[in-house]
Amino acid sequence: MSSSAVYRVALKSILHKEVHRFMRIWVQTLVPPAITISLYFVIFGSLIGSRIGEMGGFDYMSFIVPGLIMMSVITNSYSNVASSFFSAKWQRNVEEMLVAPVPNWVIVAGYVGGGMARGILVGCIVTLISLLFIDIQVHNFWVILATVSLTSAVFALGGLINAIFAGSFDDISIIPTFVLTPLTYLGGVFYSISLLPEFWQGVSQINPIVYMVNAFRYGFLGISDVDLSIAFAVIGVFIVSLFTIAMVLINKGIGLRS
Repeated sequence: MSSSAVYRVALKSILHKEVHRFMRIWVQTLVPPAITISLYFVIFGSLIGSRIGEMGGFDYMSFIVPGLIMMSVITNSYSNVASSFFSAKWQRNVEEMLVAPVPNWVIVAGYVGGGMARGILVGCIVTLISLLFIDIQVHNFWVILATVSLTSAVFALGGLINAIFAGSFDDISIIPTFVLTPLTYLGGVFYSISLLPEFWQGVSQINPIVYMVNAFRYGFLGISDVDLSIAFAVIGVFIVSLFTIAMVLINKGIGLRS
């Protein structure tokens, strides 16, 4: 068997294990995010949205739906890889993979692929639920597909790096709670950053989630607070940077070998 065939088998094995892991307990991994986002639809869309009126030329519910879908993709991609890779590290399974005759990028790709699968699947479920509240319009399907895939990859890589540095199961919840959640809420999910004072608009542009949410919103509504090419450039830089960091950490065995 050629080396490329071995790599494919290894990648498929890790990917299958990751998908089977969250599908086996789908009641815990897929249902809760769907229920949580449904509450956002009811509270912010139906109840508060009617009082807010239009945002960016669209009714408030239509405006926040892309952001809420993206929020579910981000949190699930991140948490899936963080918890799964830390469990593998804690059980010493990672050490077994590191001595296997496959390059480390296959391990990274397998775990990231599993995180992307869960994130995108939850995103699809949330999209279906949103159809109960509004009629979703699609401005550019390819922008939607590219944005959700690349954003899911970014946060899956982030979850992997979090798991590498985590010393306990408590540590993998610190970043989502104190970093990811604030960045998401300040990322233009519930408002247009064009409504902010000029100073705070500048501050918001430091937040990478602003670019992801706006690119995703453009795919649905055709409106964005940031230039689309800049948004994809920012996402691309994050993917390359985080993948490089993950590879360096794994190659050096930082946080993996006791």
